[in-house]
This record gives sequence, structure tokens and C-alpha cells, in this order.
Amino acid sequence: MDEYERLPDFDSLPPVEGMPKGCAWGVFDRGGKKDNLGCLNLLTPSAIREAYKEARDGVTFSLNHAMDIIKVPTGRAPTTHRVLTWKDDISPGRCHFASLDDEVSFNTQASSQWDSLLHFPHQGTGLAYNGVRVGKDELHGSSSLTYDPERRIPSIDHWHDRGGVVGRGVLLDYRAYAEARAIQYEPVSRHTITVEDLEAVAAHQGTEFKQGDILVVRTGLAEDIAPMTAEQQLQKMMAGQGGLAGIEGNEKAAKWFWNHHFAAVASDNLSFEVYPPMKPDGTLGDGGDLVLHSYFLSLFGLNIGEVWNLKALSEYCAKTGRYTFLLTSAPLNIPGLVGSPPNALALM
Repeated sequence: MDEYERLPDFDSLPPVEGMPKGCAWGVFDRGGKKDNLGCLNLLTPSAIREAYKEARDGVTFSLNHAMDIIKVPTGRAPTTHRVLTWKDDISPGRCHFASLDDEVSFNTQASSQWDSLLHFPHQGTGLAYNGVRVGKDELHGSSSLTYDPERRIPSIDHWHDRGGVVGRGVLLDYRAYAEARAIQYEPVSRHTITVEDLEAVAAHQGTEFKQGDILVVRTGLAEDIAPMTAEQQLQKMMAGQGGLAGIEGNEKAAKWFWNHHFAAVASDNLSFEVYPPMKPDGTLGDGGDLVLHSYFLSLFGLNIGEVWNLKALSEYCAKTGRYTFLLTSAPLNIPGLVGSPPNALALM
């Protein structure tokens, strides 16, 4: 029997003082040590062995968009790339051989990404997953020799302690389902995808879930904006009034995701959940009101991937009628990392 075979459902999670219902802190703690990986613990050796069986066609897909896919100003630093030569830039006057280096600068939210469990703490308390409180001064410029020796902080670099991410990916192709059902929507607009919709997509595809799956949802957003210029992207976003198609953000959805015990989730949109979020009083909120970000990242320990490249994968899944695959991800190994390009592959 797997170590995590009998996880509590949402309504049975033990209460955590000062935190809302549905807080999973302590669920993955073992041997008196506080966990920093969250639901990635569900990628057990047996789950990984089962995932290997999905890679049988010899076909692979990169799930990573170009680092400059988002071209409109967002307040985050744009991606820059500088090519250097040793002769002219690195060691001028002393080096005479031909060789190229490059330097890249980017915000980890600028393209395909993973959000770490530090990215969005519980807004009421400021606490990240498993009760960790950490600020930018503790993370900024961390050294691999001194950073977090007790492995208590849930930053993405610690994924390398467990060998990265390898598991069974499951694609729910909402865009293809909507087209088949004549459901009209614009990915760059506020269009809500309910958990009932997700179940309908799974039934339409003949897809069943397993504990430890990495759930990937296609809305069509990233593939739509990828070929656009900055001006075209801006016009598209203005037409959508700043809205994004995504999963409904409420406790019902949070319960559905926890009770399926996914190892991680990802999508091709910018927020996974619908944006702007709906507040309890029925008015629209802002980033601080994102319900699933709070539940997933801070309360469950469930990492969120965003802006993934899913078009080619979705076409192959439709062609073969198979929507499960071996998924691998090796994020950057930088101490204290809050987010990272996923460097994700799908193998079928």
C-alpha cells in the first residue's frame, strides 16, 4: 500500500488553528519533519512506474512557450537576451579564441511557469504552505551553501531533492470540448469553467483520474496570443476587459481538486482560475481575491502551472484518442526560487 493511499478528503482535514477549513498543513509531515513539497509527495515510486507506461508511441512534446510570449507591459520585467564573446566582452585584450556566451534576464512569471508554494501566501495571515512565513529579504540572493539547511521553505529548488517531477499527465481539453458542444467563448475574457465542466470534458474524452495525476487544462489562451505583436495582444486584452477564461474560484472547486488528490495542476492561461475572481458578495475582485491560488498554494501545497504550451499535445491527443502521457519537469535550481520555467515535456 502506498504511504499516501488513505488521505483525508476535504471535509475530513484536521482543523488548523487560525486557518480556514480545508487546510492540509501537516498531512504530508513525516518523522517529526515539516514537509515542504506538498502534493508532489503523491508522485510515489509506484505512481511514477505507472506513468512510465504512458510513453509508448515514441512521440514527445515541449510544453514550454518562448520566454517572450507575453509582450504587453505588465509591470514585470521583460525578458532580455544578450550574446557575448570572450574576445570582445568577457576578457577583451587577453582572450583571442572564438567563443560565444549569453546572458538572460527574465521574470519567472513572464512565460510558461510553475508557481511555487511561496508565490501566493494565505492573504489573511501571510503564511505560506505548512505555516512558513518568509519574506523577500530571506530569499533574495540566497546561496546554495547556506540556504534553508533544514529544508523547511517550499521553494522550487527543493524539487531537485526529489529528482524533479515525473508523473502521469492528464489533459482536459476544454477548448476542443467547447467547440464540439458549440459553446462559444473567448479565452481572453471572463469565462468560467466549472468543475462540472471539467467532469464533462473528462467523460467526453473517456478520461479517468488517478491519485497523483498532474492535471493540465487547455483553454486556448496562450496559443492564441503567442503569434501576436504587443499591440495585438493589448487590443485583445482590452476587448476582453482584462478577463481570462479559467476554473471557477470557490470552495466547491477547491474541494473537488483536493478530493481528486492531484500531484500538481497546470493550464495554458495566465491564472489557472477565472479572472477577475468573484468575491463572496458577488462583486468582482482583484489578484488578492484569487480563491484557488490561496487554497492550492498556501493551504493544500498544490503547485500551479500557467501559460503552458498545449496546442501540439492537444492535437495529438485528439488524433489518438488518448489524453494521458508521461510528464517530466525540471525547473531551475536556484536557491529560494519562487517560480520557474517548467522545462516540461510530455512523452506519449
